[in-house]
Order: sequence, then structure tokens, then C-alpha cells
Amino acid sequence: MVWNSQLSRLSCLLIPAILSIAVLPATAQVKVGSPAPEFAGTDTNGKTQSLDQFHGKYVVLEWHNQGCPYTKKHYLSGNMQTLQKEWTAKGVVWLTVISSAPGQQGYVTASQENNYLTQMHAAPSSVLLDAQGKIGHLYDARTTPQMVVIDPSGKVIYDGAIDDRPTSDAEDIKGARNYVNEALSASLAGKPVATPYTRPYGCSVKYSGQ
Repeated sequence: MVWNSQLSRLSCLLIPAILSIAVLPATAQVKVGSPAPEFAGTDTNGKTQSLDQFHGKYVVLEWHNQGCPYTKKHYLSGNMQTLQKEWTAKGVVWLTVISSAPGQQGYVTASQENNYLTQMHAAPSSVLLDAQGKIGHLYDARTTPQMVVIDPSGKVIYDGAIDDRPTSDAEDIKGARNYVNEALSASLAGKPVATPYTRPYGCSVKYSGQ
């Protein structure tokens, strides 16, 4: 009887706790098909770039970390630069976002990033320095790289990995299914995006406190 009484008392304590956990709101995520969260940030040339100034254009957001092996895969191979040049030539705005906090891997000054862009022959429209992680958290950016595609109406049409080969091996780029290419190509042709969301892969975004 004493044992049953203790079990009953324990149940009374645990059940409310379990229920309280169950109703906690989930982590906010960018919803494909919904309006992209508005943001403004300073780029490596000291200019303010905001999403609303690009209304009517396609926008790609690319989360970046120079020291991440998965990022190096796409830059040392030239894959990311090829994508940047191909799509910006077609009028797409490409914003590279660096959300690494000071003291964390991937954090860079404006001059350091500009030197990197020159060295890598990279061609984004702008690189936004998001050291406080405001843009990263707004878009629930989790990895580098992580890609978001926004259409001219301001809606998110793709969020996730750059491709279907979640490795740091540049050889795996060959034959990979590139989700960014697919999303932009389909939308520009007036077709729905076949795969609007995938699980991103890469290094974790180095926010403050990590």
C-alpha cells in the first residue's frame, strides 16, 4: 500500500510536467510558401542591405563560414562561385550571410572577408556580417552552408541543403542534385519547386554562447 501510494504521488508530479513539455512551442522555422522574414544588415562594404529593397527579384541567402570543411568543399572546388555567377547574371540577388559571433569559428572582419572573396573569386551580390546572429536566428539557420531561396513576391520557395550529398568531399559534387539550381530553374519557368525543403547539412552556425 505504501509503494502504491508513492507511485500515485510520483504520477501526480510527473504527468503535469510531461504535459507542460508537450505543449511548449516548437523552435520557430522559416515556412516555405510564407513571406520571408524582413531583415536589414550591414555588408562588408559598410552598406545597409535590406530584404525589402529587393522586392520583385529572386533572392538567395547563403550561410557561410570560411573555416567549415563543408563550406570549403563548395568554395575550393569553385562550385559556390559558379552558382553565384550563373544566377546573379540572370538578375538573382545573392546574399552571403556570416552569423559567426566574435571569438567563434568563422567570425571575420569586413576586410578579412573582402580579401577572401578576392582570393576565392567569389561573386555574391553582398556579404552580410551578422555577428549578433539576428538574421541567422530569424531564418533558423543551423548549418554552413544553408540555403534559402525567396521569390519576387517575397515568399520562401526553398530552405535547406545546397545539394543531396551531405559530405565534405568535393568529389561528391559531381552528379549531386543541386536543390538551389532546381528551385530557381523551376520557379523562373513558372513551375512549382519539386523539393521545397530539405534537411541542411554542414557545420553548426557559431552563434554567441556556443
